[in-house]
Amino acid sequence: MSRRLTITVPSLSLGGAEGVAAMMANHWAWRGEEVTLITLDSAETDSFSLEENVQRIALDLMQDSKNLFQAISSNRLRINFLQSAIARSQPDVVISLTDRMNVLTLLAAGRMRCPVIISERSDPRHHPIGRLWSFLRKRTYPRASALVVQTQGVADFCRQWLKSTHIEVIPNAVPAPRSPDVPAVSPETLVARSPSKLILGLGRLSHEKGFDRLLDAFASIAGDFPDWRLRILGEGPLRDSLQEQINHLGLQDQVTLPGWTSEPELQLDQGALFVLPSRYEGFPNALLQAMSRGLACISYDCESGPAEIIRPELDGLLVPADSVTELGQALKRLMGDEALRSRLANEALQVTERFSVEKYFLHWEQLINQVISESKPSCNST
Repeated sequence: MSRRLTITVPSLSLGGAEGVAAMMANHWAWRGEEVTLITLDSAETDSFSLEENVQRIALDLMQDSKNLFQAISSNRLRINFLQSAIARSQPDVVISLTDRMNVLTLLAAGRMRCPVIISERSDPRHHPIGRLWSFLRKRTYPRASALVVQTQGVADFCRQWLKSTHIEVIPNAVPAPRSPDVPAVSPETLVARSPSKLILGLGRLSHEKGFDRLLDAFASIAGDFPDWRLRILGEGPLRDSLQEQINHLGLQDQVTLPGWTSEPELQLDQGALFVLPSRYEGFPNALLQAMSRGLACISYDCESGPAEIIRPELDGLLVPADSVTELGQALKRLMGDEALRSRLANEALQVTERFSVEKYFLHWEQLINQVISESKPSCNST
């Protein structure tokens, strides 16, 4: 007998949480479950596609508020519409992704009898959501049947204020390529790959992703490697300031910002190095993707995620958090050592097994079954 699973997420636009929501919906729909995916945004912003048998509900309620009164009114409206959408889907369990969406989903499901599993996708120790949302998070999260986080460090932090909530650590899986035409990568295909002198970054062009620091680090050694290029893939609010920084550093001939890509694997396959310069992370999908495509990777040892993915000097390099100087030195080391790049790239391929989709969904299945077994049989309004 199939289960009814409802997933709530702000949108299916650009982003790691959005991609994970689409992956989860498609996997369970393919397995024969009755899946409903609800977004606050409209379907017009979707960047991820869904299986035909996923019931898609787009509320189109993501408009910005001009003041506090309007924000309160808008969120009350979102909660009402979200409550109605969840009730119509009659789920056995609701799964919510991202902090503010978790709050809204718990408030919407407050008068229902279904279990709600919430998932933090970033690091609440570093990711600010505002005083009001922080207050609401502490008030509503104890209502969840379970909280899923991606690292042990975040779990330990959350346990300080969620004494009785079931907290489960489920790291991200290596994302599957969106296109079936993307070939698998093996040590043999790496040998056959054309030599490259391209460094890649991938992520939202926003403050927490730290691309400004990558530009400074690259600028410190770019003159020694005039035939190397840096390409930062992604979109976001800092595009203009990053381009100004590129111009100021005189890197126009070596650095490009080509925008968001729908096929990151094909872009990654062109590179020799991948750099994650984030100020903080949840559990970086981009790093998993780069390692699975056989790139030598460098990451800041930021909270949280990279240190649980990279095994230093075996399958990548970890750089002390916030040190632009040491990031530049790590770049110089790998750019100048083809043998080291090749060794790290080969070892990095093991990430596909270490963080496999099979392990990811096995962990989720165990949690969902436990939560459903401990709850009432259906989700209906009282």
